[in-house]
Amino acid sequence: MQQTPTTRREFLKNSGKVVAGAALVGAVASPGYAAESNTIKIALIGCGGRGTGAAVNALSTKGPTKLWAMADYFDTRLGNSLNCLTEKFQKQIDVTPDRRFIGLDGYKKAIDSLDKGDLVILATPPGFRPIHLEYAVQKGVNVFMEKSFAVDAPGIRRVRKAGQEAAKKNLKIAGGLMSRHYKPLEEAIGQIHEGLIGNVTTCWAYRMHGPVGVSARQPGMKELAYQITNYSSFTWLNGSFIVDWLIHNIDVCCWVKNAWPVSVQGMGGRQVRTDADQLFDHYFAEYTFADGSRLAAQGRHINNCFDFFGDVIHGAKGSGVLGEGIPKPRLFKGYDQTSENMIWQYKGPNCDAYQNEHDLLFDAIRNDKPYNETERCANTCLAAIMGRMACESGRLITLEEAQNSTIELAPGLESYTPDSNPPAMPDANGHYPIAMPGKTKVV
Repeated sequence: MQQTPTTRREFLKNSGKVVAGAALVGAVASPGYAAESNTIKIALIGCGGRGTGAAVNALSTKGPTKLWAMADYFDTRLGNSLNCLTEKFQKQIDVTPDRRFIGLDGYKKAIDSLDKGDLVILATPPGFRPIHLEYAVQKGVNVFMEKSFAVDAPGIRRVRKAGQEAAKKNLKIAGGLMSRHYKPLEEAIGQIHEGLIGNVTTCWAYRMHGPVGVSARQPGMKELAYQITNYSSFTWLNGSFIVDWLIHNIDVCCWVKNAWPVSVQGMGGRQVRTDADQLFDHYFAEYTFADGSRLAAQGRHINNCFDFFGDVIHGAKGSGVLGEGIPKPRLFKGYDQTSENMIWQYKGPNCDAYQNEHDLLFDAIRNDKPYNETERCANTCLAAIMGRMACESGRLITLEEAQNSTIELAPGLESYTPDSNPPAMPDANGHYPIAMPGKTKVV
């Protein structure tokens, strides 16, 4: 069991507080390049912890960059993010007041302020991702999109189509599954693919820790604003804990298998959680691959329980522990994962996966290299969505059923205004609708 490295979630704890510079330690401001013609202008859409952390990485890449525009639903969140970024990257910040956009349509204005070939960071709640990605591709800008990438099958189809259009336009798109660019993990999975632990038979993905928090409703706050503030707790915004939190380690297991699951069954529920939201507090999804091997994904966010964050892999000759939450992946002979049985561990230099994924993206933009992670990101996200479908319904869900589903969690989202009622509304007692296995329709 190892401590997980700092994540973007932890960069800003909430929209009302400016985080101290600890999350920016090591980020060195590059010299100002405002006068150079090859400056890449950046628009940040979604200024919470994920977005601000991604902007730190983008501004830390080689070559001239400039933060040009920002958009968020909340002005305080945008202001806090801008203050944090200006503190470390003053010469690269050029977000004039007329390029600070607040509200649901701010993404359009921020993207419109860019030139073709510039870059937009999409880091709003995942429910908005397909809409924002489509618009960015339409406008001819490169994209870094944070995970997750959609919350339902119609959203996945929109993401795939946008990725295909981006390829036609030679646009570069990176997705925030940063574990794919973590050098120690890349080497570990390379060893597995070369047969060091034998044919992979079973994978286990875990994300088990304390509860997902809920911010108090502020006086006069409208329902939509409250749910966006607490997007991790509403399925139409984040797709559920299994989609938005466990996705990394599901992705790593699929990478290990070099395959995508063809079916999944599972269970979950809300045993101890009392917050006014939609979250299950525990999930278990058992996936099956085409060769009959299994992936078991466990998610739990309850205090005073066994915690583990990572992946355990079993092969015919050995095993491994790796994935997000395991900064030092290791492979073993047999299944008793002791130091005496360890047969491989990473020996190379330190790697910052968050920074590396941006370094690769910006290098592709500057040197016109092929770079489009959309399809892989869509496949991973669909696998996670399948898991949620199975846990919420109690059914066995096939890949075909999942990818052909027409159920949208937030129909008509493009037309929402601040006064719109979100799809999940509280009852007279303040309780929100919660999925019920055996009753909830998911396909």
